[in-house]
Amino acid sequence: MRVRASLLLCVASLSAAVAAQTASGSSAAPARQAAVGIHPAALSAVAKLILASTRESASAQVLGARARHRPRPHRLAVVRGRVALSTRPGGPARLRLGSTTGFGSRRVLAVAAQRGDWLGVVTTERPNNRLGWVRRKSGGLQLRRTRWSLHADLSARRLTLRKGRRKVHRVTVAIGRRGSETPTGRFAVTDKLSGSRFGSYYGCCILALSGKQPNTPPGWTGGNRLAIHGTNAPSTIGAAASAGCLRAADTDLRVLMARVPLGTPVFIRR
Repeated sequence: MRVRASLLLCVASLSAAVAAQTASGSSAAPARQAAVGIHPAALSAVAKLILASTRESASAQVLGARARHRPRPHRLAVVRGRVALSTRPGGPARLRLGSTTGFGSRRVLAVAAQRGDWLGVVTTERPNNRLGWVRRKSGGLQLRRTRWSLHADLSARRLTLRKGRRKVHRVTVAIGRRGSETPTGRFAVTDKLSGSRFGSYYGCCILALSGKQPNTPPGWTGGNRLAIHGTNAPSTIGAAASAGCLRAADTDLRVLMARVPLGTPVFIRR
């Protein structure tokens, strides 16, 4: 801990004076106190200043340590207008993103990297685990932050909602069956949809993800977008039973729908 230099000098002077008094004997202490200008009240005041300074320094160190260990919020880029998307920083535009997704939601991109003025974003327009790149100062972007994230552990059949480092909600999920395993990597929530819009198979709610399923089952007609959704077959929850999506109970999906913003990063591992 650091103590102010001025206080240290003051203490050193007083300590020297007290030592001189002690060495000369205690009988003449009052006279020597008057001679050197030392008073017990002064010693008490200095001691209080040192204690206050030490506490202030300790408090600052604790706050600094907490700030260093606190995870940084995840950055989001809200698309407000047409934005050019490149496959590498500084590369030519391959296409332009609009302000809404294919499902009609507001388009919010999860930012996963930065190279100078370029942001690496997770988007459905790129293959799984490949970033698209947009200019940070593009007039069509508005940057935001979120502390929410989703983490799926396929081997444990578990999905965890986190706010910063804190685990807020844990969900047991069904995962992709053999031959149509759930893809792993970093994805993002692109849409929050009503399950009834697409059929009872999806339960109450759907969190559509940026990722795609490259290994759909034979005869599958439900598209190749990954999602976290409810189910009308609750007995499959916790099993390897889906075409690649994560299925959960409707009660859990409603919690996620209420808390997870668009653009929330989703990390899936085996």
